[in-house]
Amino acid sequence: MTTDRVLVAVFASPVSDVLLRWGSELGFRTVLVEPDPSRVPAGTPDVTVRAFGELDDELAAGTTDVVVTDHHRDELGELLRDALARPARWIGVMGNPRHEGPHVAALTALGVPPEEIARVHRPIGLDIGSRAPAEIAVSTLAGLLADRNGRGGGFAHGS
Repeated sequence: MTTDRVLVAVFASPVSDVLLRWGSELGFRTVLVEPDPSRVPAGTPDVTVRAFGELDDELAAGTTDVVVTDHHRDELGELLRDALARPARWIGVMGNPRHEGPHVAALTALGVPPEEIARVHRPIGLDIGSRAPAEIAVSTLAGLLADRNGRGGGFAHGS
């Protein structure tokens, strides 16, 4: 299966590891954005870059999905600001939906307008009660696949 869709996992983490492996299997071109090379585990598949600026030639409008896999990192605001400045189709941040995400304050402090901050989805993925990294990745990938295939996800099936 080939696709022009690009899946960018932001920050090396157990979730990004699964997103990169399974995203590739599902036809996404996968990229890891990790500003700290010491955090990238040996054997991480596909392309690893330090910043979104290194991807400018690869990111076509409407084909890039960005998933931030760690909302506790100091670089969160800067990387999200940079993602929002690019032609990303969809941007999401993992996190508990009962609390405002730290990305809101981080982006506000960087002067990002509220309408741009509102483009960041949180929570991400289908609501399947995900807790473990693989479950979070499955939920996220299922949501992105449903979108890619023009479906709403869940158990409601179209004809």
